[in-house]
Amino acid sequence: QVQLVASGGGLVQVGGSLRLSCAASGRTFSSYAMGWFRQAPGKEREFVAAALLGRSYYGDSVKGRFTISRDNAANTVYLQMNSLKPEDTAIYYCAADFNAVAPRRVGFWGQGTQVTVSS
Repeated sequence: QVQLVASGGGLVQVGGSLRLSCAASGRTFSSYAMGWFRQAPGKEREFVAAALLGRSYYGDSVKGRFTISRDNAANTVYLQMNSLKPEDTAIYYCAADFNAVAPRRVGFWGQGTQVTVSS
């Protein structure tokens, strides 16, 4: 059974940083995209970032502030979030097995982790 376990969310002030982690088990995803989506209250879930075969992909709203990385040996993906803004407040979901260039359908979801940016 595939599980994606996310951690690292929390409360941070504007301009601060957080690092999210997502560990996968039950299957190896080294040849598949792993990444993050987020959903703010009252909004649709949106693509944040993906990592696949040494390349990174980002949503427009986080480019230049967020950095995704992955450790295939550990089957884990990370999201370093810097210069956080109040509009980054959302539940962040780890995801695996999706099209990194045109992320729509996602094969596997992790549980969400709340990120709250206070002003």
